[in-house]
Amino acid sequence: MTSTLAPSGIDTAASPARALVCRACSARYPLAAQHACYECFGPLEVDYDPAALAAVTREQIEAGPRNLWRYAALLPAGQDPATRVTLDPGFTPLVAADRLAAELGITAALWVKDDSANPTHSFKDRVVSVALTAARSLGFSRFACASTGNLANSVAAHAARVGAPSVVFIPSDLEQGKVVTTAVYGGELVAIDGSYDDVNRLCGELVETDEFEDTAFVNVNVRPYYAEGSKTLGYEVAEQLGWRIPAQVVIPMASGELLTKIDKAFSELVEIGLVEAPAGGWKVFGAQSAGCNPIATALHAGTDTITPVKPTGIAKSLNIGDPAAGLYALEAVRRTGGWMEYVDDDEIRAGVRLLARTTGVFAETAGGVTVAVLRKLVESGRLDPSAETVVFNTGEGLKTLDAVAGQVGPTHRIKPSLRAARDAGLLG
Repeated sequence: MTSTLAPSGIDTAASPARALVCRACSARYPLAAQHACYECFGPLEVDYDPAALAAVTREQIEAGPRNLWRYAALLPAGQDPATRVTLDPGFTPLVAADRLAAELGITAALWVKDDSANPTHSFKDRVVSVALTAARSLGFSRFACASTGNLANSVAAHAARVGAPSVVFIPSDLEQGKVVTTAVYGGELVAIDGSYDDVNRLCGELVETDEFEDTAFVNVNVRPYYAEGSKTLGYEVAEQLGWRIPAQVVIPMASGELLTKIDKAFSELVEIGLVEAPAGGWKVFGAQSAGCNPIATALHAGTDTITPVKPTGIAKSLNIGDPAAGLYALEAVRRTGGWMEYVDDDEIRAGVRLLARTTGVFAETAGGVTVAVLRKLVESGRLDPSAETVVFNTGEGLKTLDAVAGQVGPTHRIKPSLRAARDAGLLG
């Protein structure tokens, strides 16, 4: 279990959140620093007052700031701007991907939700802003996480913004770009000789110690609040499409939580009347790398048993071998009639290059996974090419340069003269 810092500081007069509820057995708990059910050890998530959510209007949202806090009335914390620990992420571009669609044989609108435009260049800024805002309300004074890279970047940056100490834990074999873009913020950076699952296990032990009683581990003891930040991706897509939910979405999977929360966001928007569900509903598709594909493997086998794996491959931001939300990702995909696929390292590299060449979006390896899976889904007939589709790019390619560095470079090398340019064919 996780440590709990006595009474909740979440302002329930302003927040629509009312309790934490177990996703497995529905047991309810106060809004505190707790992530697992004391009855069945199932994961907890935030439960909301339906009437408070139903009172939210499009006009209220549209009048808000051009960042994720425009959805504050749908989130567990941060209703008062003075309480926020945030880099103000969100409202990132929804890029029309017409050339990518044409290359893949997609005839309907295809969009790329590009979250590399966030302050630390990944979607993790969303979850960290919500988690640390809740954490400060709960009385925590130091921020921490277990990370495959992007989360470490974001926690360190958020801590630097508000002058709080941070300590982030990463596998020692992370891409150098992600190590540097964490260390530069000046907090403590601890490299562990092991996999992400080893790192996460250690953090789960540290959070129980007296020495870490004042520390909010964003993806451990305040995880329920952290996960809610992912919903803002779904809210934004619907708003940017003119308050419409796309027929199909393709989402990268590590723990599986991002997929479940985007699906939850769509469901909430329909339930409170801000949008109508598309005819026939929406379909959710998951994307994994072949080096770490336990959720997709379970789906393909027709089972609910997710067998942990030892991750390999270049998509390190997705390398969670024992995915905490895997069962819930399976449920969402099956319920909506979607599917999951996985792709190998060569396909991932090709996906990164294809996205860059056709949209001008340079994605990290997770984005290459998503685009390569999109191609695979179209070719297999699993994804309808005549239905509007949104794919999610969750991070910046500059963080994973090594993945494609050996495949791209100068197309010509010439002397600095007009004749050399002509000889190289550059003048036609």
